[in-house]
Amino acid sequence: MNQKKITIQDIARTAKVSKSTVSRVLNKTTPVHEKKRQAVLDAMAKLNFKPNVFARSLAGGYSMTLGIVTQNIGSPFYDSVTQGVIHALSQSHYSPIFADGQWKPELEVEAIETLLDRNVDGMVMVGGNLDGQHLDELRGDKPMAIVAKQLEGWEGRSIAIDNVAASRNAMEYLIDQGHERIAHLSGIREHEDARDRYEGYRQALSNASLPLDENLVVEGNFSSQSGVMAVETLLLRGEGFSAIFAANDEMAYGARLALYRRGIRVPEDVSIVGFDDQPNSAYMTPPLTTVAQPAVEMGIAAANLVLSQLGNEEFAIPELPAALIIRESVARRR
Repeated sequence: MNQKKITIQDIARTAKVSKSTVSRVLNKTTPVHEKKRQAVLDAMAKLNFKPNVFARSLAGGYSMTLGIVTQNIGSPFYDSVTQGVIHALSQSHYSPIFADGQWKPELEVEAIETLLDRNVDGMVMVGGNLDGQHLDELRGDKPMAIVAKQLEGWEGRSIAIDNVAASRNAMEYLIDQGHERIAHLSGIREHEDARDRYEGYRQALSNASLPLDENLVVEGNFSSQSGVMAVETLLLRGEGFSAIFAANDEMAYGARLALYRRGIRVPEDVSIVGFDDQPNSAYMTPPLTTVAQPAVEMGIAAANLVLSQLGNEEFAIPELPAALIIRESVARRR
């Protein structure tokens, strides 16, 4: 039979079910009894029927796509988040379309508008600098979830860890190991994650009655090179420190290299803690102690949140806590 001539009615006749049952199986809108569902699938196979997703989406007014706005394509953390989104969508009829905001508000706006021009059915925003009000204005009536960022007024639509608590926990581990002069390699101060991780650093020092020395805080930009430069800055200043808390693993890698070049041993002379638990962190020399974010799970939750909104279904955001992964880059201060 010619593929173009096959209709839902043909499938229904072959499967001996109603057209509405065939429609429910194709669109996965409501559950169908397993015996009838299998009959429909068998009829589709017999007739060599392959659903035309594009035509079906035009008929229903849907594009069957979700727009994903990333911030740094190639970043291990953001790649893990997007892999989670892709995994969740693979279980549905929806396909992802990506656009990159590059941490620049004007490019984030452009990315969202580009996706809307392509009639995406919903969006997942990974990080970003736009506030909740601006996002609401841009998205219109399209469902949207934001991941790796908390926004005021977006409770129930934001999926992120508590960066302050996670950073404070990492600092408390260093302090428990006897470290008092702890340098902090921060991210870009305008970045919410950087501000929150600095706040966790500050709170841990305060809770331990240790002074906050701003000379030990050097701003980076989350890159390995900025980690190298930050440690060089500290050493050129003559600042004494026995440990480093880096705002992400990339900067921790750079810090490790800078110390190696100066003949400073890790962890015997200086301990290092990172943040994100990137795949390479377990293979750094020595293996890096770091804060693990459940990046893939966060992406899965964000995609499922948008899919549930599209289906007018309830969705409970799972608890996704961070965890301190203790390896070999920290030694007790003697």
